Amino acid sequence: MNVVITNHLTKTYGEGENQVHAVDNVNLTIEDNEFVTIVGTSGSGKSTLLNLLGGLDRPTSGEIEISGKQLGHLSEEELTIFRRRNVGFVFQQYNLVPILSVYENIVLPIQLDGNTVDEPFVDEVIRTLGLKGRESRLPSMLSGGQQQRVAIARALAAKPAIILADEPTGNLDSKSSQDVLGLLKQSAKKFNQTVIMITHNDQIAQLADRVIRIEDGKLFDVQITGGDWS
Repeated sequence: MNVVITNHLTKTYGEGENQVHAVDNVNLTIEDNEFVTIVGTSGSGKSTLLNLLGGLDRPTSGEIEISGKQLGHLSEEELTIFRRRNVGFVFQQYNLVPILSVYENIVLPIQLDGNTVDEPFVDEVIRTLGLKGRESRLPSMLSGGQQQRVAIARALAAKPAIILADEPTGNLDSKSSQDVLGLLKQSAKKFNQTVIMITHNDQIAQLADRVIRIEDGKLFDVQITGGDWS
């Protein structure tokens, strides 16, 4: 089943000679439980595409369908609710609430949505990400790698349709990057999550099931990797 479908997706900025096609006529399908990386140089359109897929921005033209829902048909309020319930975000900046504990940060989106926390599921996510025993700590008491694991746990805990990760290891050293990404992939497979991650690092990209390259807003070669570090 395709969880993400885009048809002739386009995002432009400016007008006339100054018009820039940040995303240019992109047709893309991503299957349920697939781990996909999008690579490209700075300014290639990676972040713009991710923002469109996550409903953080609206396209100039074209369509986006997530889990059977056409995002273009939703009002701003409906889009906010859909995003909160169906999309998990992991950014380069961990975006943890400093005055909340690890556990409180993880379950915050669920509580904001007025839902009951699935305690056994959240506990399993915490264990899988190696955070057991750290639930009561504040973010300031954790390393960068541990904080990013909390951000991943927060994204997983709400059981979204897709997880969008924007350079999630950009602030981490090489060893922490491999650890965090390995856990992200392991967790996604274990909990049947679809992950779309953007990175400028070709080695990191090889962790995915599929690598998609974007340049000047256009999609190019799609590489099946098998998901190994080699």
